[in-house]
Order: sequence, then structure tokens, then C-alpha cells
Amino acid sequence: MIRIILVDDHAIVRTGYRRLLDAEPGLQVVGEAASADEANVLALRTTADVALVDLSLRGSSGIEAIRGMLARQPSLKVLVLSMHEGAGHITQALKSGAMGYLTKYCEPGDVIDGIRRIASGKRVFSPEIAQVLAEEAIDGDGALAHLTPREFEVLRMLAHGESANCIASSMHLSPKTVLNYLTLIRQKLNADNDFKLLHLAARHGLVDMSRTINA
Repeated sequence: MIRIILVDDHAIVRTGYRRLLDAEPGLQVVGEAASADEANVLALRTTADVALVDLSLRGSSGIEAIRGMLARQPSLKVLVLSMHEGAGHITQALKSGAMGYLTKYCEPGDVIDGIRRIASGKRVFSPEIAQVLAEEAIDGDGALAHLTPREFEVLRMLAHGESANCIASSMHLSPKTVLNYLTLIRQKLNADNDFKLLHLAARHGLVDMSRTINA
């Protein structure tokens, strides 16, 4: 039996996954979480084989959830199922410990097959994700790959309009630590102000620039 944790902030989505997966022989959903904090608690209280994780969560992202769950349950295999197809999200998810990455446009059968393959220790990628990784390796335009997962998370939240204090609260850090992260991020990305950071984040798919400007 492959035991599965679902991490997605939409209850209706989790219900759909649960119905799909529990109907499959040898698969069982043993827990659900709507946030990174809930996922961390679940990893402590529930023994699972695979975590199916969305990257778009309220507060801290799925990347933080991946880091937290694996710190608490190292044997857990993580499969990302996300709408994000940018190289930044993909690279950081893998750096955080995910073993596979599927888009939410994939077929239900692909999710089931992906869970079985991940549980057996294999890596799994949607064709479009594999193409992005291949292009990233060829083109070498991986500026965000130089960031640590925590630095990436700080940049992502900044790009979504969060203040340093809000970022600190969501990530359980001190405001001073967040400011130190921002200094390191600017140095690594050669950006001397937050406006340049925002444009870089938009270029790499971390945020929809048009929505940010019109907000």
C-alpha cells in the first residue's frame, strides 16, 4: 500500500485527488494539508510514502512545505503537481528535495502513474517540464538557480507584494533575517533595488507583472 499526503490549499481539489487515488488499488490517502505549516505538522504525525504537493499555497509556498516535510520525514518522496512551469519554480522544487514535477494539465492517469513511479524511487516529469529543464541546461539562463530555496521563497513573497515583516511572520523568521536574505538575493542577482528584483522575478515566472502593476 502506497500511503499519500495531499498538500493543496483548495479543499475541493484535495477532495478530487482523494477520490481519484483512494479508488486505485494499492493507493491510500492518509492525510491532507492546506498550508506549509499544516504539512509540517502532518509529516510529524503521519507516516507516508509520497506527498503530492502544489506550490501555490497561502502564506509560505509549497517549496517551504517540501523542505519542512523532508526535514521531519526524510524517507518521504515528493511529487509536485503545479500550474507553474517556469524554470525557477521547477529548479527550486527539485533543490528542496522533490523527486518529480507534473503540471496540473496532465491526465489523472499520469498522476497515478507518477505516484507509483515516485514511490519506487524513480524521477517523474511532465514532457513540458522535461523540456524546460533541458532548455535551462542548454541556455544557462538560470539566474534564480543560484538562490537557495529560502532565498527563492523570500523573493517570491516580495514579488507578490509582501513586506519584510509579513515575510518574516509567514516564514517564522525575524525581520532582520529577512532583510539579510534580501541583501544576499540582490547581490546574487546583481539587482541594486527591489524594482529590478520584481522585474527579474516576473521574467522568470514568479509573478504576473501586469497583475502586480494594476493592483
